[in-house]
Amino acid sequence: MKGNKLFLAIGGALLLSAGLYAQTVYDITPIMTNELNGTARFAGMGGAMGALGGDITTIGTNPAGIGIYRSNDVSVSMSYNDVQSKGTFNGMTTKDSRSRLSFDQIGFVYSNKIGNNTSLRFVNFGFNYRKLNNFNKRFAMQGNMEGASQTRYMAYQMAQSGATFDSFMDMISLQEEYKAYENEAFGWLSVMGGRTGLVDAVSDADGDYFYGWNGDCASYRSETKGGVNVYDFNVSFNIEDRFYFGLTVGAYDVDYSRYSVYGEDLYRTSGVDDLYASYSFENWYKTDGSGVDVKLGFIVRPFEYSPLRLGFAVHTPTWYSLTESYSARLRSKYDMLNGGTIECYEPETDSYNGWGGNVVNDYELTTPWKFNLSAGYTIGTSVALGAEYEYADYSSAKLKNGDGYEDSYMVTQNSFIKEDLKGVHTLRLGMEAKLVPEFSIRAGYNYSSAMYNKNAYKELSPYNTTRTDTQYANGLATNTFSVGLGYRLSNFYADMAYVYSTQKSDFYSFDDESLPATRMKDDKSRVLLTLGIRF
Repeated sequence: MKGNKLFLAIGGALLLSAGLYAQTVYDITPIMTNELNGTARFAGMGGAMGALGGDITTIGTNPAGIGIYRSNDVSVSMSYNDVQSKGTFNGMTTKDSRSRLSFDQIGFVYSNKIGNNTSLRFVNFGFNYRKLNNFNKRFAMQGNMEGASQTRYMAYQMAQSGATFDSFMDMISLQEEYKAYENEAFGWLSVMGGRTGLVDAVSDADGDYFYGWNGDCASYRSETKGGVNVYDFNVSFNIEDRFYFGLTVGAYDVDYSRYSVYGEDLYRTSGVDDLYASYSFENWYKTDGSGVDVKLGFIVRPFEYSPLRLGFAVHTPTWYSLTESYSARLRSKYDMLNGGTIECYEPETDSYNGWGGNVVNDYELTTPWKFNLSAGYTIGTSVALGAEYEYADYSSAKLKNGDGYEDSYMVTQNSFIKEDLKGVHTLRLGMEAKLVPEFSIRAGYNYSSAMYNKNAYKELSPYNTTRTDTQYANGLATNTFSVGLGYRLSNFYADMAYVYSTQKSDFYSFDDESLPATRMKDDKSRVLLTLGIRF
């Protein structure tokens, strides 16, 4: 276990008033990430349409892009998604997958012509629903732990709590039933490990010593569901067919849930006999809530008759109000060789009954500002080229409690955010070529740098910590490739796109310096279809 965060966690915990706390950096990063999604035309061109405009999805990237419209537009999009995940740990590879259909976009643009001889040529209004992120995924890993064990993390958390041997034994005694969950001095991970025989303690003249087991084989699997949806409302202006301005107000809806189960086979030498055990640790976690942001955009033709367009957009932070709920269940089984007989125990504890239901916490999240620069160039009416650069400093994200205050716990978590996260650079490239007036082909590419610092890790404070899901993954850079086809008639259009993204991550079942990373790889494939009418 690493010590820098532990010092911060203990320092923050000493200032805490009564109450239980839970949020970590790894809970908020899924909410802040975006996927390449929207209309099939937008996705097929890699989303690099901020300066080109003329597609309804640009409402959410550069709001000025709606100012390009000279006619009304209505579109709807759906997709088929397939996520293939692979985990490689100590030479053993495990694969899992999840596929499903998704409703990804619906929107319209109302184009209002002002006149040909006025500076203000068009005032356009738009609305678009878009799925920003799809969380549907399954992941699994397994392999030999070579001695490392989550039970040692349980013992470490108990030791750091300052508990004495006697108080620890009183806590796990059957007479106390579930009162241990109400004790603010102990983290629930160590409570559950103690109650099921996975953490033990001895006392001698030098003090108390808490210990776990040696890990043998381990396995982990998880399933996540839900997504982040945004509802964008836009107004945009066309001035002299050279300057375009736009404003978008976005309303966000978050629905994220995760189920995970982690298990180990354990062994320990008692001095007389070898002891063997195993356990299964289930965790349920859910976050939902809403948010709002504002996006401002600008597009200019720097030369009056040039096909070059330059764009700039800024997105305010998204201000989220969120609610999380979670619970856990731990089952252990251990065999002790004692006088030639085997005594079998199957203890079980769960936080749902221990606490009287799910733990529920309200909190607020403020995401970072985003800045977008774009360029677009057209060659006649046959070819369109687009490029974008976007930057967001995720280390500036902030957490507050449900009352809107940055209490001592949130101060600690915000220091973790600053330490673990960094600025993300995103490059988008795209092109469209008309083979004939009715048919178009498209291609795109996206690159996003890693959000996590190399040495980021998940620290569960030994105090007041109700969270027991120790796993975390540090995602590396993401590469996304796309191709598309388009068909146009006078009013009707149909577009298709195929989007493939790949990302590697370093996954850990728990924080332990002796535990090697599981090399995780996610390959996501999406086929999108958009149908629309322009009139």
